Amino acid sequence: MDKRIKHFALSCAVVMPLLAQSAAMADSFKVVAFAGASNWPFWVGQDKGLFGNDKIDVVLDITPNSTEMAKNLHNGHYDLALTSVDNIIAYDEGQGEVDLGGPADFVSLFGVDNGLLNVMAASSIQSIDELKGKTLSVDAMTTGFAFVLRDVLQRHSISDKDVTWVKVGGGAQRLEALVKGEQTATLLNTPLDLAAEAKGFKRLLRVTDVLGAYQGIVGATTRTTAKAKSDDIKHFIRAFHASVAWLYDPAHKEEALAILMKNMKGMERPSAEKAYTALLDPTSGIYRDLVINREGMKAVLKLRSTYAEPKKTLTDPEKYIDESLLKAALH
Repeated sequence: MDKRIKHFALSCAVVMPLLAQSAAMADSFKVVAFAGASNWPFWVGQDKGLFGNDKIDVVLDITPNSTEMAKNLHNGHYDLALTSVDNIIAYDEGQGEVDLGGPADFVSLFGVDNGLLNVMAASSIQSIDELKGKTLSVDAMTTGFAFVLRDVLQRHSISDKDVTWVKVGGGAQRLEALVKGEQTATLLNTPLDLAAEAKGFKRLLRVTDVLGAYQGIVGATTRTTAKAKSDDIKHFIRAFHASVAWLYDPAHKEEALAILMKNMKGMERPSAEKAYTALLDPTSGIYRDLVINREGMKAVLKLRSTYAEPKKTLTDPEKYIDESLLKAALH
């Protein structure tokens, strides 16, 4: 009997620390995003250990398209998405590309950029007017940046019926299809536009030159997750903000370029330099304060009011925004 008790005690001595270690392991905080340099602050945070925390382990997955993003954010597979605010509004208003099986209840927590959108086309195309009769690609017809491209065409008297629309997926997928010659033109954000340009494709215009203020990428979640994981989200926001500040420091340029090229496979130094200039432009680059652009939100709402189905007049940006965690994290 004594031997059995001794053996049990020894077993406990081994097992209990392991159980304690397991209990102390960080919970996973899962983020989903689209391919592109809006993820640059995230890569910096990982590289510099800014997300390091003994309580949460922050991981990033890349989504192939907005429908998968929406479904997985809605069902709780992800805690936060770096996504177009148009996606958030669309699903909140019941105008999304797919049925989520219940109210989306998505909410935007902080802003990342203005979309950094460009209309990129085959080298044979010299102007937007020449896109009539051509095939154009989008992620989804009812969400994301599709309405931006439709509006650009409308300004040149090109209707939806004058072009052929193809749903391809996120920016990386659209770039690949463009390079293969499967479509004539598409919208690409920086630095995917630079990758296309390096391969001989033509930039027809920068969207902000046409639309002016526009809110592009935001950090978003569900209101349920925002409440349940408020501390983790505040930690993420603080680290993301610190990563942006690190990027904007000129002393870090060489290291920042190295991180960008490491994560953007195939990106060469000249394109990385251009991306650095565009993404860290003090007026049009990644937001330093992470505050959502209200005028940009109004532009998104105006486009959705014009093109989305079922028809709704959307005017209040605050309906889709909750910056309380941003303010709590940074003040």
